[in-house]
Amino acid sequence: MASWRIERSDAVRGMASLESGSVDLCYLDPPFGTGRTHAAARGRFADAASEPHAYEAFMRPWIDAIHRVLTPHGIVLLHCDWRHVHRLRLWLEERFGAEGFVNHIVWRYGLGGSSARRFARKHDDILFFAKGSEYFFEPPRVPATSARLRGRMKKATDVLDVPSLNNMAHERCGWPTQKPLQLLDLLVRACCRPGGLVLDPCFGSGTSLIAAVASGRRARGFDVDPAAVAVAEDRLRSLDGEPRLRTRT
Repeated sequence: MASWRIERSDAVRGMASLESGSVDLCYLDPPFGTGRTHAAARGRFADAASEPHAYEAFMRPWIDAIHRVLTPHGIVLLHCDWRHVHRLRLWLEERFGAEGFVNHIVWRYGLGGSSARRFARKHDDILFFAKGSEYFFEPPRVPATSARLRGRMKKATDVLDVPSLNNMAHERCGWPTQKPLQLLDLLVRACCRPGGLVLDPCFGSGTSLIAAVASGRRARGFDVDPAAVAVAEDRLRSLDGEPRLRTRT
């Protein structure tokens, strides 16, 4: 039986349908506040406004809703970048408490352009907050890079070196903000117990949900964009052939 369910819904409205304290891990890769409209294989989607007050009004209800649906020791991993990471950390601390902060993870990917006016931006940020002190965490292991440990594995640090998807990557599905499965698999396995429920309230291409299902977790997701629903449904259906989709307009 399929262990996933996705819906077309606004994130806050979708999370309102979930039971309080039912989610083990919430991973979200929300709009970064670029103000741009992105072209996708099956349509176009708009990013949120870049102005700080507008972005705050957009994101605070998400943070409140996530806090409600997490279990007493649930985890949120909020994927963002340089534009609003400093604000998002403050807003998360206000809701989860300063003691809820666990890690500021850096995803270092290397690809991208350079600039004559600044250091090249080659990473995203992932803010790791826990609702309680007894949260699940299983340290991921990654290949060692030092000469002394070459060929062996070591515990990952808070800087994750995972290549971004190039245009020829087999897993690429045409979604412009698609993240690599390798990254999401590492995060899900580290931060959600086997059999636990992973929520992505703005799933986009669905990579977080695929990482959850493929690793023996359950997955629930919402996205307001019908193109995202179509892409994610196709990818999830390829895992088990049994869609669990309910369209909400």
